[in-house]
Amino acid sequence: MRAQWQADMAENRATVQIHLRPGAKRNEVVSLRDGVLWVRVTAPPLRGQANSALLALMAELLAIPKSAIAITRGYVSRHKVIAIQGLSPENLKERLDQALSRKQPSQG
Repeated sequence: MRAQWQADMAENRATVQIHLRPGAKRNEVVSLRDGVLWVRVTAPPLRGQANSALLALMAELLAIPKSAIAITRGYVSRHKVIAIQGLSPENLKERLDQALSRKQPSQG
């Protein structure tokens, strides 16, 4: 399954669609379904706490500063679009693929 992120090469910016589940047992990227990255965070959906947790998790996962990530759509919704500055679409895809492959148990 391919992610539905877009790139603006002039700004070196990529966007990713996110489905966020606040109030989960742990912070994690769950899967990629129909081009949407499903993410869980422990923070509640109050006063932007879940959004802050999402940005922190994505910054850690992608090994970029939190200041390089912003929610561009869906601030008060579970369905969000985040923009990532300074990361090429190819690098973004690689890092997300690595994160998802680490999560998946090996089949054998």
